[in-house]
Parts: sequence; structure tokens; C-alpha cells
Amino acid sequence: MENLLVAPIFDLLQADKEALLLGRLNALTRHHTDHCDPYTYVLRAFGWTAEAADYGALPYLAARLFKLAQWQSVPPEEVFKVLTSSGTMGAASRIVLDRNTAALQSKVLVKILQEFVGKQRLPMLLVEQPALIQNRSGFSARGAGALGLSFLGRDHTYALDEQMRPNWPVIEAFCDKYADQPVLLFGFTFMVWQCLLEPLRERGLQLPLTQGILFHSGGWKKLQHLVVDNPAFKRRCQELLGLGRVHNFYGMVEQVGTVFVECERGHLHAPVFADLVVRDPLTHRLLGVGEPGLLQVLSAIPQSYPGHSLLTEDLGVLLGEDDCPCGRHGRYFHVSGRQPGAEVRGCSDTFQ
Repeated sequence: MENLLVAPIFDLLQADKEALLLGRLNALTRHHTDHCDPYTYVLRAFGWTAEAADYGALPYLAARLFKLAQWQSVPPEEVFKVLTSSGTMGAASRIVLDRNTAALQSKVLVKILQEFVGKQRLPMLLVEQPALIQNRSGFSARGAGALGLSFLGRDHTYALDEQMRPNWPVIEAFCDKYADQPVLLFGFTFMVWQCLLEPLRERGLQLPLTQGILFHSGGWKKLQHLVVDNPAFKRRCQELLGLGRVHNFYGMVEQVGTVFVECERGHLHAPVFADLVVRDPLTHRLLGVGEPGLLQVLSAIPQSYPGHSLLTEDLGVLLGEDDCPCGRHGRYFHVSGRQPGAEVRGCSDTFQ
């Protein structure tokens, strides 16, 4: 893991990155085989070994399994906190963290996002309610995301009240203090739209945040119902918030910390700590560039639970590697939606 922590986040060519990351992933497979009996049973049942020669041979779990049981590779006395997914349409995933894994999540997330905002901590406006992250012993995916992003900012200001309505005096005070200065904004996609952009539009208001940077994720299912796509979301952010930089990112509670951030060209990028492959939904065979299928996500972080290689229920397509026009190396991709019949999920979907 030490080699990954000192490696450039997006500058390694895919072949060099894969060689580095694969060693860490194989080490995690061995670790979880030794410390998580249910994981060992899965590997034996499918004939997988703990030494994969490439990504395609890596053992993987279905992300859905974390909704059915609590998988962990640490004894009960070492459990530091348990993260839960939204569980919007069914059972919630439960992700067990020890202190080392939790610290690694925070460190990696900050390293990834600093590539987009720099190392200076900017004043931060969170499209959230203050009570969301008060309980530090356990978090929803929404709370974990908000806490993780908060490490990038200072003077944290919560834009919503306890009823999830805009706290206009707080928002106005933040804008008066930081108008036309670099600031950081964070919120889950549906909540930014429903709890901030729509109230601003209804009131005929605009915020002077022309040098702001927004990170957002989750909740696209609800926006699609409202016929709001990514370009429309960005246009509304520019019109009402003055924002010229809006970055969507893809991530999940089962692999908190290793997020895939959208670049200036609208592509999601795999950082040095994570990667992905695409598999056929029926046969699970590996697919190539331009072939849509199920996303399998890989992460160097999960030490306290066997979540380093997960087959998701998300559909997407690998767009290429090492040749994105933005200049970042490694794989880049697009997420197109959920596999038919899969549960709807998304951090901001927990707000009804």
C-alpha cells in the first residue's frame, strides 16, 4: 500500500498502474482468505486462487452480498464503525471498518480529490443538514460521503435546516463572506437539485459563486425521472450558482474512499488506488472498450472486510485507457444505469 500512496494519482500508464495495483489486490485476497471464513468458502466453491495473474482472474463478490450478511476480516473488538448503505428499496449494506481502514479511506479520498481542487483548504458549503454527521460511531453512506469530503474544506457551512429546506440566512452569510472567491461545494446530486437549485429557481435568485467547485454524486435515478441529465444539471449550476466547475463522481459505500471523479471532458477516471473491468451481464466474461456491461470495481483500501473486488449491479462502458483528451492516464468510463431488476440505490435517495 505504501507504493500506491506515493504514486502519482493519474499519471501512471495503465500497464504500470495495473502491475502495481494487482500486487496489493492479491495481498488483500490472501488477507481476507486467512481472516474471513465465508470469503474462503466462496473462493473454494468457484475454484479461485489467491494469486491472480491479471484483473480478469481476480476473485470477486457480488456487491449485493453485503446486504445479506455482515462480512468482516477483523475480530469484534477491533470494529471501529459500521457504514450502512441507503437501503432505499430493500436491505442496507453493512460495511465493517477498523481504525486503520477508516484512516486509509480518508487519506485516499483526500489525495484523489486534491488532484482537482489543489491542497489549499477552501471555504466549504455543504448541501446538507448539520445533524447528518454527529454520530461518529456509525454512518449512512450519505453521512460517510459528507464527512469524507469535509476534510477538503474549512469554515464548513450547512446550507439546509433540519427539515431539509434552504437555510437562507446561512447561505446568504456564506455568499456575502466569500462572493467571487474560490470555494468548495458538496452535495448529493438529487439533493443539490431538489433542495438548492429548485428553490433558487422558484425564488428567482442566483448565488455569486463564480469561482466555486462542486462535487456531487448519487441520486441520478430520481433526476432521470424529472428528465434531468448531466449536461442539464451542469447548466442549471452555472445559471443559478455561477459555477464553471462541476464534477460528478462515482462511488459506493462498499468501497468508500476510492471514488471515480469526472474530468473536464465528462469522463469518469480510475485513480491509482482503484480500477474497474466490465463483464457481460449473463456470462461474466470480460468485455473490451466500447462494450457495455456490468461494472466490476477494484479498490486497494478494504482491509477490514473483503470488498476489494466487487461485481456491482451498475451498467457502464469502458471508454478507453491512457488516451482521454483531459490528459489523465489509466482507464476512463461511463455509467449508464442499473441492471434491469436491480434495487434502486443512491446516497441521496435516502432523502424522501
